[in-house]
Amino acid sequence: MSRKPLQQAPTLVLLHGLLGDRQDWGEVLAGLDGINCLALDLPGHGQNHQVQVASFQAFHDWLGDTLISHGVSRYCLLGYSLGGRLALYHASRKPPGLEALWLESAHPGLPTSERSNRIAHDEKWARRFEQEPLKDVLADWYQQPVFADLTEAKRHRQIHRRLANHGPAVAAMLRATSLGHQPSLWNWLENTSLPVSYFSGQRDAKFHTLATHLTKMAPRLRHITLEGGHNLHIEQPEAFSQPLNDWYRTLG
Repeated sequence: MSRKPLQQAPTLVLLHGLLGDRQDWGEVLAGLDGINCLALDLPGHGQNHQVQVASFQAFHDWLGDTLISHGVSRYCLLGYSLGGRLALYHASRKPPGLEALWLESAHPGLPTSERSNRIAHDEKWARRFEQEPLKDVLADWYQQPVFADLTEAKRHRQIHRRLANHGPAVAAMLRATSLGHQPSLWNWLENTSLPVSYFSGQRDAKFHTLATHLTKMAPRLRHITLEGGHNLHIEQPEAFSQPLNDWYRTLG
C-alpha cells in the first residue's frame, strides 16, 4: 500500500504490529495530506508471510534492502508495538537517509534481569501459534492486560481481522523479535539527535506511564497523548494523522 506526491519530502515508511498487516494503516493514510507513504508487511505477515528473519539485526538488514528495492533513499519511520520496536532498533543503527522516528505503544527494552522471563513467556505463545487453531489462540491473546480497553465487540472484530495470519509464521517472528531479545534502547533515545515522537493512549496504563517516564529521561523526545488505548492508529486515525501532517508541513 503506497501513496504518492510531495516530491522533495522524505517518504513515510509504516510498520504494523504483531498479527497485523500494511492494511492496518489505511485510515491513517487517508488522513495524510500529500505525504509519500510506504506501508510494509512485516516478515511473517501479509504478503510477506513466507519471509523469515532470525533477529533484530536480520530485520534491520531486510528493511534496508526493502527500502532500496522501492527506491527510497530519504525516509521517516513510523512503527506500532512490534513494528515500533523494530523501527527503534533500525534507527539505533544510524541508517543513512532516516530523518525522523515515530513510535506508537512501543517498548524501548527490558532490563537484563527481566529478559529470560520474557523469552520464556513469548515461547509459550509461539508454541500455541504453531500448534493450536488460530481462532482459539487469538481469543486468549486479546485477553492480555494490554488489550484491557477493548470492548467485547471490538475484541471479536480484532480476532476476525487476524484470522488470515499463518500461525507458524507468526510464531517464528515472535521468537526472533521477542522483547527479551531486544537490546535496551533507553539510553539511545536519551542521547540521539534524531527527531523522535512517541504516541501513547491515555487508557493504555502501561505504555502511557512508560512514555511519560521516557519523556523525563529524554526531554527532546516529543510525547503525543491521545484519547484511546494501545492501538491508537485504529481507534483515532484522524487525530493520529494530524501530528504527521503538521510535521511534514514544517518541511515545506
